[in-house]
Amino acid sequence: MNSITPAEHPFAQFVRILGKGKRGARSLTRAEARVAMGMLLDGAAEDTQLGAFLMLLRHKEESAEELAGFADAVRARLHAPQLPVDLDWPTYAGKKRHLPWFLLAAKALAQSGLRILMHGGGEHTAGRLYSEQLLELLEIPLCHDWPQVGQALDQQGLAFIPLADWMPGLQRMIDLRNVLGLRSPIHSLARLLNPLRARCGLQSIFHPGYQAIHREASHLLGDRVIVIKGEGGEIEVNPDSPCLLLGTAEQGCWDEEWGAVSLQRHVKPGQLDPGKLLTVWQGRETDDYGLQAITGSIALALRGLGEPREAAFEQARAIWAQRLHKST
Repeated sequence: MNSITPAEHPFAQFVRILGKGKRGARSLTRAEARVAMGMLLDGAAEDTQLGAFLMLLRHKEESAEELAGFADAVRARLHAPQLPVDLDWPTYAGKKRHLPWFLLAAKALAQSGLRILMHGGGEHTAGRLYSEQLLELLEIPLCHDWPQVGQALDQQGLAFIPLADWMPGLQRMIDLRNVLGLRSPIHSLARLLNPLRARCGLQSIFHPGYQAIHREASHLLGDRVIVIKGEGGEIEVNPDSPCLLLGTAEQGCWDEEWGAVSLQRHVKPGQLDPGKLLTVWQGRETDDYGLQAITGSIALALRGLGEPREAAFEQARAIWAQRLHKST
């Protein structure tokens, strides 16, 4: 009796490339990464292949070419309108040591006339405070499609759209975190997507070594970015620590180190009270750490748009002071 050997699944080649042992495995080329991510987003791979692919990538550590190829596949499926945006501000990590002061930085920048798109991936890790939980409190528009984003940007200069509403396939991969037991490379991929091709993308990458990889990936994509190791994994300058900025511009890549703003480290709060964000915004309360984090994060964004460091900090202080004189 003749047996028929089953045909290999088309996606199997990508699992094999990553997992073929210490000597046989290699990174995907940008073209291969584009095809592989395209198949995953189109539902053309089995769940077992998805899990194996993500964990092999996590173990190997993704390359700049792979990240660029993944982004190519996502952008080809976005169908997003051409909306003018100054800053792409991904927020995927959540905070657990300090309040998310960066949200007030984004609000102040929007009030100053900049157009900012924020996006996030939901509350995927217990014990963290996520931006999505604070949008209503801080009157940041929650949008569920691109027309709503355009309206929010026109009216307030600031819009937040969940990843699930513009790329649900990636959100599904992020949601596998509690099934697989580890975060996958999708958590970092989402940070460099810049779906509306803003003038500058801001990225916070926590793990050492990944910052340069992300900068290179964005450079391959032709994007202007600043990559930092932000507090808690979010785009927030920690005033207690030096901050290394890795940027791209038309002239090429650049590095810049900012020294710690504070002369001594602040005491971490015993618990996070989101209401304090509102009282500080309204000027009814002050917080030394928070104010330094806010002005540092505003300056970071301005630096990304081309302002020199000293001018960026001077403008940041003025933008923060002027917020109370503008309508919310």
